[in-house]
Amino acid sequence: MRLATIRFQAKETAAVVVNNGLLPVSAINERLGMAWHTDVFELIWTGQLEELNAWYRAGGKGELEGLARYAIEKSGAQYAPLYRHPRKIWGIGLNYVDHAGDLAEKAPTVYPGNFAKFDTTIIGPGDTVKIPVQSQKTTAEGELGVIFGKKCKDVEEKDWLSVVAGFTTIIDMTAEDILRINPRYLTHVKNFDTFFSFGPELVTPDEIEDVMKLKVATVLNGEVYAQNVISNMTFPPSYLVSFHTKVATMLPGDICSTGTPRAVHIQHGDVAECRIDGFESLKNPVIDLKLRNKS
Repeated sequence: MRLATIRFQAKETAAVVVNNGLLPVSAINERLGMAWHTDVFELIWTGQLEELNAWYRAGGKGELEGLARYAIEKSGAQYAPLYRHPRKIWGIGLNYVDHAGDLAEKAPTVYPGNFAKFDTTIIGPGDTVKIPVQSQKTTAEGELGVIFGKKCKDVEEKDWLSVVAGFTTIIDMTAEDILRINPRYLTHVKNFDTFFSFGPELVTPDEIEDVMKLKVATVLNGEVYAQNVISNMTFPPSYLVSFHTKVATMLPGDICSTGTPRAVHIQHGDVAECRIDGFESLKNPVIDLKLRNKS
């Protein structure tokens, strides 16, 4: 199953992706007599996402196709972030050796190079990335995101998928010029407003044949800047899920952004994009606040 959050009837609401578009959960409730939460985060937090997906796989998908006339065409949909206030966002740095070379650094090998993001960084598909006035070189990074579906602690790597609600596309931003001054500025350079875009879809694990075979690409203005396969990560998603549950109790809706093939320098007027095999693409236009403030 695939879920999105769209702007519908003056609010942000959950929708299920069907063959001909996006079907608001509110319409499903009304037409089929269901009582699903109409907010993606609430679906995850309460455990209803797991119930909804079980229903979907047991015949609900066919029932939803019968509601096709209530679906919103993707071309006319206004997407929002999947949700706005996860309790935790973990980011992973230099998880592909190629990206470490961008910063002339050695890729971590003992533990993942992780950092925290604030929910004030969150934007969604089509929203604008704002290069801050403090930065002369901001980069964008296409990444696979892992969304936790359960409260969990000390999960073993072999059991990692049992606590995963789904996967999504992410664009993570970095004020790279500031980071080069001192690597201790990592939290600073990762947490400017608009520096974390995610969505448009949450893709449940059963929709993906093999996560390790997924190809992730950082794209700029429609051209692939860099791409790599998940299997080439130093620390694969299974390890990252297990590792972080042994650091902190993970909660439903928490996110782990697993690292980028490479970061691309973004400038005023660009469009940054994340592409992952089988996922709806994530795109964000870019403005430079230094230039806007001069006009």
